[in-house]
Amino acid sequence: MSFGAGWYPVALSNGLETGRSAGTRLFDRELCIWRDANGMAHAWEDRCPHRGMRLSFGFVRGDRIACLYHGWQYDTQGHCRFIPAHPDLDVPDTIGVATYTCTERLGMLWVYSDREVETPPDLPIGPREIVPVRSLYVDCKPAAVMQALAARSKNIGSAGVTLLSLDADGRDLLTGIQPYGEVKTALHMVLPGDPGVNRGAVRHAAAAWAEGLRRCLEQGTEQIAERAATHEVAP
Repeated sequence: MSFGAGWYPVALSNGLETGRSAGTRLFDRELCIWRDANGMAHAWEDRCPHRGMRLSFGFVRGDRIACLYHGWQYDTQGHCRFIPAHPDLDVPDTIGVATYTCTERLGMLWVYSDREVETPPDLPIGPREIVPVRSLYVDCKPAAVMQALAARSKNIGSAGVTLLSLDADGRDLLTGIQPYGEVKTALHMVLPGDPGVNRGAVRHAAAAWAEGLRRCLEQGTEQIAERAATHEVAP
C-alpha cells in the first residue's frame, strides 16, 4: 500500500456538522472541508483567492461559504458569487477556489488527492453499518504508521485506498489512514456491524484501545521507519 494518487479519509462524517467548516491537511496541502445546508460535504484548497485567508475560518450560509476576511462568497462549485464591497458586480467564473472530489463512505469523508484527474475512479467501498469511534492524530511519519499497522492488520483495503482492518481485542476496527503531514498521521476509526451492539461500552472499549495504539505508535515507529528505509521491512 502506497501514498500515491488515490482516496484518503480526512475526517469522520459525524465530526463535520451541517453548516460548519473545518481545516485539515493532506500531505503538504491545507484543505477546507465544509458541509452545506443540504448536508453535502465539500473539500477545497483552504485559501481565499482574494487575500489568502483560510476559508476554514469562514462561515457557511446555505449553499455558500464566505471568507471571514472580506466576506467573498463561494458556491458549491468553488465559484465566487458575491463580493460585499461590490454588491452589483457580476463576478466572473474565473474567480474561484481549487476544489477536490470528495464523497462519504463508512462514516468517513474521503478526498481524491489528484485534482488533475477529471473523473476519479469510484471509491471501492460498499455501504456497511458502522459506529464511529474516534479520530486520532499521531506524531509519526505516515509511512512508518502504515508499516506498523499493515503488519498487524487482518486485511488491507483495495488499491488506492488507505483503509485497514485492525484486530482491536477481538473486534474489527476499520481504520482510514490520512497522511496529515511530514511527521503527523491521522487515523479515522469505525466499528463495522450492528450499531445496537457496538454502541455504549463496546465503542468506549474500542476508543480506549485506539488511544493505547496511538501511544504505541508514537513510541515505536521511529525504529520501524529506519528499518523500512534500509529495506529491512517488507512493503
